[in-house]
Amino acid sequence: MIKAGIFGTTGYTGFELAKILWRHPGVRIQFATSQSQPGRRLSDLFPAGPDLPLIHPKEASLAEIDVLFLCLPHALAAPAAIEALKEGTRVVDLSADFRLKNPGLYSQWYGHEHPAPHLLVEAVYGLSEFSREELPAARLVANPGCYPTSILLALQPVLQARAIGGTIIADSKSGVSGAGRSPRQHTHFVEVSDNFYPYKIGRAHRHLPEIEQGLSLWHDDPPPIIFSPHLLPIPRGILSTIYVPLKDNWSETDLRIHYQEAYTGEPFVRILPAGELATLAHVNHTNRCVLSLTVAANTLILTSAIDNLVKGAAGQAVQNMNLMFGIEETIGLI
Repeated sequence: MIKAGIFGTTGYTGFELAKILWRHPGVRIQFATSQSQPGRRLSDLFPAGPDLPLIHPKEASLAEIDVLFLCLPHALAAPAAIEALKEGTRVVDLSADFRLKNPGLYSQWYGHEHPAPHLLVEAVYGLSEFSREELPAARLVANPGCYPTSILLALQPVLQARAIGGTIIADSKSGVSGAGRSPRQHTHFVEVSDNFYPYKIGRAHRHLPEIEQGLSLWHDDPPPIIFSPHLLPIPRGILSTIYVPLKDNWSETDLRIHYQEAYTGEPFVRILPAGELATLAHVNHTNRCVLSLTVAANTLILTSAIDNLVKGAAGQAVQNMNLMFGIEETIGLI
């Protein structure tokens, strides 16, 4: 039985993680923390949630658990990871603190110096389908961001095939839960309902360097990418429509062969048949990524759908944990 702790349980990601771990047959939740709500129960805040007592982080005993999940804001996760690693506890961090290998890029995009640059080399980037060999020995796993997960899973096969002939455009849409639970004017119901808008488009979103770093895993000189996120007036889900200019002589049939080779046997990645398009209905409340391929005017149009709170966060974190501890990676996930 894997003994797990959660730091930051009352945000949307922490709550989603607690639900998954609560029903996981190989996990016992030793503690769930909340900086703002200690002494209450998770079911007081989320009536449909597990009946977990919430404690202050200072009361958590890191030495009594096997793995600590960090659902904390950026810059707060790294110090907690340091303390857990000192106790011999493995860490899955759902913040951005260990995703970028270059501490200078972290400072540039997140606005402060990295709290633990010495751990960046060690941290395993936990895009589960492509980090299986590293995860069993990992002490520290950086769970990918939600937008990068949807984009990198979609692009890996065509990138690996060296079929891209120009600048990639990733046009991504996310439900409002991606902005977190803290109230902000632009995520209030009145602002979001009956509206749909882009934000930080082009090369302005902090997930961009993570996406570019991911592309470099499979190509020594990856093509440039433009990333345009949008906010959908729905609670959850990400749909990325990605436009990939192709080199000459690449057909949809040829590309499908590469996608099938990359993802045949993958439990959480599904390639739709020709003529079918990925939608949020394929994936919400699951750990799946569903992909569709269309070729038009020498351009590959990929649609990639995930649930931002599951495959884009808590579900992928549990998938990584399963692989870290050598158990079937689908356990506890749908």
